[in-house]
Amino acid sequence: MRETKLWTWHIFTGIVILVLLGIHMITMHLDGILGWFNPAGGEAIDWANIVARAKLLIIAILYIVLLAAALYHGLYGFRTILFELGPRQGIQKFINVLFWILGICLFVFGTWAALKFYIIAHAG
Repeated sequence: MRETKLWTWHIFTGIVILVLLGIHMITMHLDGILGWFNPAGGEAIDWANIVARAKLLIIAILYIVLLAAALYHGLYGFRTILFELGPRQGIQKFINVLFWILGICLFVFGTWAALKFYIIAHAG
């Protein structure tokens, strides 16, 4: 039952990644057609547009959600591949602990970076 729940979360995070990366692709690569989130006009990667998007709290939240989904999806998928190799129970526990620590550290660092950029955009 536990593995079914973890696998369900894996599928759900894949859908979240698909939606959020779709929004990212539309914003960054169809800017000439749609101009979403480009209030300064021009290219999506112009500094004025980057700062304008950084001032939106929803963008920081979406980056954090994307980060969480990508970390879970990637680490769980890698864990599954490693477990299919048939390691002993002790090695499996070590992998679980290692991935938890790695995932939490990367999530904290990425969240700090997203929020820091949000704060810096408001200061300037």
